Order: sequence, then structure tokens, then C-alpha cells
Amino acid sequence: MSAINGLSSLRQLDQTQAASAKSIQKITSGSQYPSASDGASAYSILVRMYSNIDASAQYNSNTQTANAMLSTAAGGVSSTVDALSSLQQQLMGAANGTNSQSDIAAIGKNVNQTIAAVNDNASVKFNGQSLLDGSQQVTVAGEHGYTNTRLGDMTAQGLGLTDKNGKSVIDLSSQKGIASALDTVNKALDKALNESTNIGAAQQNLSSASANYTTQQTSLTAAASTMGDTDLASEVTKLKSSQTQNALALYAAKLNMHSRSSVLALLQ
Repeated sequence: MSAINGLSSLRQLDQTQAASAKSIQKITSGSQYPSASDGASAYSILVRMYSNIDASAQYNSNTQTANAMLSTAAGGVSSTVDALSSLQQQLMGAANGTNSQSDIAAIGKNVNQTIAAVNDNASVKFNGQSLLDGSQQVTVAGEHGYTNTRLGDMTAQGLGLTDKNGKSVIDLSSQKGIASALDTVNKALDKALNESTNIGAAQQNLSSASANYTTQQTSLTAAASTMGDTDLASEVTKLKSSQTQNALALYAAKLNMHSRSSVLALLQ
């Protein structure tokens, strides 16, 4: 009988220690299902949910990085639009034929300054990558695949203000040349404005996508929390109960061992 009681005490000790270990695991992990042994189906669902949360977070990060890149490009294009708009107004004034030679010379100087500014604006970089020289495409990896935004060539040559050698094509030596120069600047301004519009539209789409990813993350996180988070108060109560039972089982096991030792001593 003593041997049976001893085995029963040891079995109960194993059970209470296992229950204590499980409660501690749930408390420290914060999850009701820290492993598949706690509920294979629920554990599998939670793993997929947290995987989707991580994916949404990465998509959101990709989107925000791309938007930051486009914001940098937009700043460069906006500066070019301002410079060309100012030059356009001066050329429109010169086209009426009332400007003196010194006025025309001043406008010519401004033409050169504007071309230099346009090239400076087109040299903007993001993380070491040139954005407005016609070579850049912004690619975003998202939930539904890849989204691409091609950035245009906003250099003076790309806008038709200079030839392939970088020489200005704007001639202010005659009224005909001024009229042609105004047409050239108008076309350059239209191209820059179109680029600004395209970038703005892409940024709007990215901002909307980022908001959707944020909402998705929040919803999934709340659902995963409701399903899988440990009820700390309940689990602490279980742990204390297991620890009490463990102490009792340990005491019972010690009593049985002491009893067996006494019997063996009498038999010797």
C-alpha cells in the first residue's frame, strides 16, 4: 500500500510541476497558446495572424519609404516649376518689344541661372539614388504585388532647355528668338507641371495604402490579442494553485519515503 501511495504522490508531483511550468510559460509569453500542444488549431490560426501582421507592417514600411522618396522628388520638381514660372513671366514681358538691351541682357543672365537651378533640382538624391535624371523608377512591394512610378527627366536637357552638350537653346537676340524661347519655356513648364501632378497622384495612392495597412495591422492585432492573449489574473491563480498542490505532493512523497525508510530499518 505504501508503494502505491508513493507512486501516486510522485505522479501527482509530476502533474503539478507540469501545470506550474505551463502556467509560467503562458504568463511569460503572454499567450494562451505558446505552442501547438496548447491547442493545435488555435495555435495555427494565431501564427498565421501574426504572420499577416508582420507582412502588413513591412508593406506599410515599404509604402512610407517610397512616399518619402517621392516627397524628395516632388520638392525638386516644385523648385523647377517656380524657376520656370518666373522665367516665363520675364519672357512674356520681353515679348512685347519694349525692353532695352540691358533688360534683355538681364533676362539672358536669368536664363542661365534658371538652367543651372533646374539641373541642381534634378540632381536631388534619396539614399544615394538620383531621382530626376530620367533613370529612376520607384517600386513598392505591397499586398497585391508591385506598384511602379516612373520619374521623368527633369534636367535642363530633358526639359528641352539645353542641347545634348548642355548649351542653352534659348536665343534672345531677336523678337522671333524671344517668341521661340517663350514657347520652349512653356513646354518645359508644362512637362514639369505634369511631372508634379504624376508624383502627387502617386503620393496620394501611397498615403491611402499606408492608412489601409495601418488599419489592417490594428484590426489583426486586436483580433489576435482577443483570441490568444493570456488572462494573467486567471493564470496567476492557476499557478498559485499548482504551486500549493505541488508543495502538498512533495510533502506526501517525502512522508512516503520516510515511511519506507522506517520499514526497511525495522526489517534489518
